[in-house]
Amino acid sequence: MIVKTNTKDFMKKMNNIVEYSYGFLDGVQKGKKIFLNNLGRETIFALGQYIDVNARGNQAALHHVYEWYQTGSPSARLFDLDYTVSNLGLTVNSKFKQSRTVSGDSNTPFYNKAYIMENGVPVTIKPKSGGVLAFEDGGQEVFTKKPVIVRSPGGDEVAGSFERIFDQFMLQYFKQSFLRASGLFEYINNPIAYKKDLRQGSRVGRNKGVSTGFKWITNAKIGVE
Repeated sequence: MIVKTNTKDFMKKMNNIVEYSYGFLDGVQKGKKIFLNNLGRETIFALGQYIDVNARGNQAALHHVYEWYQTGSPSARLFDLDYTVSNLGLTVNSKFKQSRTVSGDSNTPFYNKAYIMENGVPVTIKPKSGGVLAFEDGGQEVFTKKPVIVRSPGGDEVAGSFERIFDQFMLQYFKQSFLRASGLFEYINNPIAYKKDLRQGSRVGRNKGVSTGFKWITNAKIGVE
């Protein structure tokens, strides 16, 4: 007995599935920039909130990156957060801003307050011509005509604290909590759209794969509500 099977339709379907799969990957690649821009926006928003919360809980370490007496307030930040998207992926950046408020013992804003305190740059305070500096040291009031060098402006806990909390978010919280809490980790690891459109892809081929992949990656849910 000889059984003849027409494999023409079967092979066409298999070829379409292969082309659909390649097309899906091409669609994901085309939508990658949109996805990374969405991820960048949500990341710097979450990072800002993360810094604010930690600043309110540890004002001694992070007061310098906010306007005077407003530590942890989003509207008083002395830092800007931004991101860039390139062929290498997503890069998150920060930049310090100038303070516009005045502390209780001064009459002018502290120029480069956030930068100087973050980097532990010693500050020399000089009295005005013919004037005298007056300040408290160890509970005692001191008067002097000589310049005073403040070696740890902002306090001992300040230097490097912004960089540490920034790195903590990116290296720990972002990977361990943000990606999972936002649902993005599960979304990326379970491309339901690919499976859903597979049957149509077996008939249409590459074009369906491209549209499905592009839509899937650009519609990825990002952000913790």
